[in-house]
This record gives sequence, C-alpha cells and structure tokens, in this order.
Amino acid sequence: MVNFGLIDEWQPRAGRVTSWTLSPEAIATGAKAPLHPVPPSHQQEEYLHAALRNESAGFRFSRLCLEAFDFQSPLDPDAFARAVTTFLRRHDTYLSWFSVEADGTIARHVVDPDIVELSSTEHGDIANPADIRTLVSDNTPGPFAWNCFTFGAIEWDGGFTLYAAVDHLNTDGISQALTCVELITLYSNEAFGLDNPVPEIGSYLRYCEHERSVSRELTPESNEVRRWIELIRNNGGELPHFPLPLGTDSEGYTRSGHVTESVFDEAAAQRFEKTCKENGANMTAGLLAVAAIAYCEFTGEAEYLAMTPKSTRAAGRELNSVGWFTSLIPVPIKVGPAATFTDIATVAGRSYTKGKELTDVSLHRVAQLVGNDDGIDIPVGWTVPMFSYIDVRKLPGVDLFDAINGCLYGNRGSSEEVFMWVNRFTDHTSMSFLFPDTDEGRDSLALYAEKVKHIMRIVADQGDYQPQFSHAN
Repeated sequence: MVNFGLIDEWQPRAGRVTSWTLSPEAIATGAKAPLHPVPPSHQQEEYLHAALRNESAGFRFSRLCLEAFDFQSPLDPDAFARAVTTFLRRHDTYLSWFSVEADGTIARHVVDPDIVELSSTEHGDIANPADIRTLVSDNTPGPFAWNCFTFGAIEWDGGFTLYAAVDHLNTDGISQALTCVELITLYSNEAFGLDNPVPEIGSYLRYCEHERSVSRELTPESNEVRRWIELIRNNGGELPHFPLPLGTDSEGYTRSGHVTESVFDEAAAQRFEKTCKENGANMTAGLLAVAAIAYCEFTGEAEYLAMTPKSTRAAGRELNSVGWFTSLIPVPIKVGPAATFTDIATVAGRSYTKGKELTDVSLHRVAQLVGNDDGIDIPVGWTVPMFSYIDVRKLPGVDLFDAINGCLYGNRGSSEEVFMWVNRFTDHTSMSFLFPDTDEGRDSLALYAEKVKHIMRIVADQGDYQPQFSHAN
C-alpha cells in the first residue's frame, strides 16, 4: 500500500540527514543557457503565472511533490549521487528552467545535460519528524529556479530512507511512481555493481513541442474549441463547482486540508466494477456517474459537468518519461428523473469516451480563444473540482511499495476547490480529498464523502442505486 497525504502528515524515521541538489557551479553555468523556442506546456505556463501572481502569499503557493521509500542497506553516498545525476540527465524535464520576459511571457531555457552535477549537504542527526519535513520543504526552491528539486537520504540503523522533493512543474502521479522504480534500479546498479536495465524514455521537451503544434492550429471556430465552449455554456456559462459551500468567500488564502477514507474491500470493488462494465462504463466512468448522482442529490440539478484528469503520454517511450503529462477532460452527465445508477453509468461511459477526444485540447488554450460573444466566463487562475480514479495496482513498481514503505505527499498549499482521488489497492479502495480547510469546507466534505461512499456501497451490494432527489438542497 502507498501512503498518500500532505507533507505535514509524513512521519520519517529519525536519522542522519544528507541532501543533494545541483551544485553552485552547475547552477551558475545553467543560468547562462540561452532561450529555447519551445514554450512550456500550457499547464506549466499557467502554473508558473499562478506562482507569479501569488509570490507574496506568505507560504509556498506552488505544489511540492514528495516521495520517500526505504533501502534495507547502509547508504553509499557516492553511489547515491551518481544515481541521481544519471536520473536527472536522462529526463529532460529537469534540463529546463523558465524566465519571465519583458512582455510577461514565460520563456524556456534548456541546459546541456553534461552540466548537471550535484553537491551534498550534511545536516546531522535529526530526531523530530517535523524538523525533517521543514528541512526538505524549505530547501527545495520554487518553480522558477532550475533546481526546484532536491534529493536526500535519512540514515538509520540498518538502512536509509531515500526522498525526492520535486516541484509539480516537473512531475505528476505516474512520474512519481516511475521515479521510485528508476532510482531503485540506478542506485542498486551503482551501489552493488549490478547491471539492471532502465527503460528507454521519450522527451518531455518534444511532448511540449507537439502540444504547442496542435494548439497553434486551433481557432475559435475549431470543432474541439466549440465543443468546450458549448459544454461550459450549458453549465450556466461557468466552470463547474463543488455542490456544497466551502467557506472560500473571504479575502485571503484558504489553506489545503486532506482526508483519506476507506470505501470498501476488493470483493466489493469487483462487484462495483462488474456493474459498471455490464452497463457500458469502465471504473472511471462509473465513478463519475456516482459523482453525478451525488451532485444532483445535493443541488437538485439534473446535469453535471465532471472534470477528470487524463494522462497525455503517448504510447511507446513516452510511457516511461518523467514530466507533467496530464490534461483535464470534460464529461457531461445528465441524470434523468427516473434514471438509476445503471442508466447513468451508461450515459457516463459514452460521455467519457467522447471526452477523451479532447485530451490534446487544453482548456487553457480554449480560454485564450474564447470571444466576448461566446457567453461563458473562464476567469484568470481558474480552478475546478477534479474527480480522479487511480488504479494503484497498475502503477509502475507497485509490488515494491509495501516492502519499501513507499509514500507520496504534497505540500499544504492553497485550495479553492475540492480534488478527489479514488484509489484502488489490491485489498481495498479508498478516497482521498484535498479541499479548502475551513469550517464550512470540513463540514461539506464530510457530507459529500458519506454520500459518495453510500452510493458506491449500495451499487456494490445491490447492483444499482435509485437517486434520492427528495434529499436535494
């Protein structure tokens, strides 16, 4: 099982801490890297603009992604440095840094991989987990620094914990799993003289180039752009929102809260999945049908516009590449007055298939093309509720996670909406939420989580669910 949550919840063992990051010489040389014609991905670009707009927040606004796992052998510091150096040179997302130009655009600079060198810092023995968490967070720069990533080891009797703290700019959930497997392989090769192969990889830079080549061809009249606009117009001209109040109306920032709850065991998950498949839906579409029912029961509205993340990795080498390879796709679902879960799952299955056609059409690009006459509002810095299904059983290296005490965490940034992940493990399924940590937000989240669990369990036990519109608020 993989532990998920906020970095605040990470409980590393006490031990002697050493960290590695780019050497001062490498940073100085990399700072001279010329401009590169390929811009950041649309998602990276908006993320960097958001970091700029919120640089005075008083806390790290950008997302820091932390993973950690254990080695049951003494640390070889030189092997560690060689392994991480090889890793960084292999994945070209780590060879870019970004600047803000005079006209406000975000520009890419690409560094020669041979420049990559690491330097280490010994921090001594640290007994308090909070002190280790603070050290890791404070020592990892934000997304406008080339070295917005640090690696480290916490040595304890008989072994050590390897951690990697990487700004979201350069990683995503699949990338974190890939990173774990690759670092284990590279370190084992260096420390123990092994020759285990690492997979061939694609280029994140070429991915960004391809994304931009697609988006340059889009116009306000492109079919894909019109589909996005029509979906938002049908949603009242606005992007989706969580169905319950979150207490985010006040001035200032709303910090993130996290909750993970168990839903059911694997036998129930299999029954739920069987019902979905029998009605033309996979697990993702079936879960979006659950979300649609919950939304309609809380709001009394018959239409729900889901937003779910989709991996944008192409087949082949790109499947092994580290970077931010995700996009949001729209899944509109209509809940008829007499419809049950099985009916709604069928609708969701068709809608999800159609939504995947927009995988390569970023909503960020669509927002640039929206005209005044389109009748929709996509505000600067927009955010939407996100509903995601993760089949943890299929992640790279998942068989190792229990043995190595693997964990994935994110920093406690700012939240204006609710992000939800349904995580399926080998023996159970859980739900994780990232949400605005306000009194209203906590109360609403508790109601919503209970509703979603209730619907999922009824479907698993009875094979269907009848929406209860009389309970709508």
